[in-house]
Amino acid sequence: MSSALVERVWGVLREVVDPELGINIVDLGLVYDVAIEDGTARVAVTMTTPACPLHAYVLEAIESVLRRKVPQIHEVDVQLVWEPPWHPDMMSPEAKRQLGWEE
Repeated sequence: MSSALVERVWGVLREVVDPELGINIVDLGLVYDVAIEDGTARVAVTMTTPACPLHAYVLEAIESVLRRKVPQIHEVDVQLVWEPPWHPDMMSPEAKRQLGWEE
């Protein structure tokens, strides 16, 4: 697995925006891991809450953007995980700033 390809995937995932908050899922801290093996991208993500009504939208958006923007990826396996539970401390400083949660 190329570290450049993994970095590319992380960058492309920034195009997926949480529809409720209007902030990308990477800066929100929702993406826990990206691994690539034999053309398959495995992406471990969580939601801000298990009751998130738009989780299916986010998961589909991840698969769609990776298939469109990263030609080296032939399969996408998005894994929805709940451990560790998401916490606002996982957000980037930029996401906190966008929400008015300046540090």
